[in-house]
Amino acid sequence: MMIGAIEAGGTKFVCAVGNTVGEIRESVKFSTRGPQETLNDVIDFFKNKEIDGLVIGSFGPVVINKFKNDYGCIKDTPKLLWKNFNLVLYIKKYLKVEIILTTDVNIAAYGEYVFGNGKGYKNIFYSTIGTGIGGGFIQNGNIFSGDSHLESGHILLPKESEDLDFKGVCPYHDGCFEGLASGPSIEARLGKEGFEIKKDNPVWDLLARYIAKACVNYTLTLSPDILIFGGSVSSQQQLYPKVRKYFLRDMNNYVDIIDVDKYIIPAKLGNDAGIKGCLAFGRTRFAR
Repeated sequence: MMIGAIEAGGTKFVCAVGNTVGEIRESVKFSTRGPQETLNDVIDFFKNKEIDGLVIGSFGPVVINKFKNDYGCIKDTPKLLWKNFNLVLYIKKYLKVEIILTTDVNIAAYGEYVFGNGKGYKNIFYSTIGTGIGGGFIQNGNIFSGDSHLESGHILLPKESEDLDFKGVCPYHDGCFEGLASGPSIEARLGKEGFEIKKDNPVWDLLARYIAKACVNYTLTLSPDILIFGGSVSSQQQLYPKVRKYFLRDMNNYVDIIDVDKYIIPAKLGNDAGIKGCLAFGRTRFAR
């Protein structure tokens, strides 16, 4: 079985064809432009490929509930050319193949669940902290969703005392996780991107406290077996000892975490998580 995979990100699209054990046979990437220009490149890549199905992990917010009339539609995105654009309907005009759609974070979570640091666990929560913050929850092998997908980057957090005057970078909330701890929040505070900042800068301690608070919320709400973090901010390894320390402090023994060093961990697959997640998800869904 060969699976088509699309990681539809706000910055770039990655398209690939691979097999059911996660081997990528062929792939291409290109920058995200307007929908028609971008998707024409997608269609050109797949049009002569023999695939059994196509799995898409898309930036959002996007309608992933297939029982809704606007299934496949990208909603109130800051990428204005894509606002209210139906990704699934457009691709189906040109590629006569079954399509499964979820979010880019959900599919990366599934990649970590099958091939990465979530392998062997039943319930994993995966969060990406980079340009934005998103999350996906794999529960007993299934991608969790309700009426829509999770928006775990927008949980509201109490501000730290030295951060009270910082409004955050989220245009919707003054004090959500994404607004306080994403990559752009670092640049808004210091005028530099994260990779330019020394590892002993106090900003990392501040971000660790916010990430720890989010970890407490995710633990108490979803009770996962493990919390896995990907994304550019999460690749800063100096964060993890701090996050674990503040997590234990804030949890205050309410929930017993046996080994916090194995509970809050970085992702394994890096940039391949989304594509490998598409292949793994397609393997189970198209086989049915």
